[in-house]
Amino acid sequence: MSIHPQEPGVPPAVAPAAHLRSGRERLVQTLWFEGLGLVLITPLFAWLTGARAGESLAMMAAMSVVVMTWAAAYNTVFDRLEWRHTGRVASDRPVAWRVLHAVGLEATAVLLTWPLIVAFTGLGWWPALVADVGLVLTYMVYGYLFHWGYDRLRPVG
Repeated sequence: MSIHPQEPGVPPAVAPAAHLRSGRERLVQTLWFEGLGLVLITPLFAWLTGARAGESLAMMAAMSVVVMTWAAAYNTVFDRLEWRHTGRVASDRPVAWRVLHAVGLEATAVLLTWPLIVAFTGLGWWPALVADVGLVLTYMVYGYLFHWGYDRLRPVG
């Protein structure tokens, strides 16, 4: 068997699972992301909306559970698609792919979280959408920074 250099954009003939985070590692990543997000963003949401801290925390915790479940699936699918398309692991993701990842995750998560904001806050659908878009924009920036930092601290092995 001879070794030939890989063509650009063509993934190596190694199983993609060998270049993805393990289930345990994905769980650690997701728990850190959601936990740190709650600590940083819940007080900001309460302050900006005038909501009580306890109500904001309950709503954000419920949203966190929904998004945490979604993020685990989304991240795995995104990583697999990226691997198949580029042959690159998540920790080597360039800026454009990081932006696509963060925007895609938050845009799809809004479909799951918008009804929760209506239920927890009593806001109408349109004001709840505005609040959700504010959270989405905040979480997109946070998601980009978090995943960049996480990939530096814990690269795919």
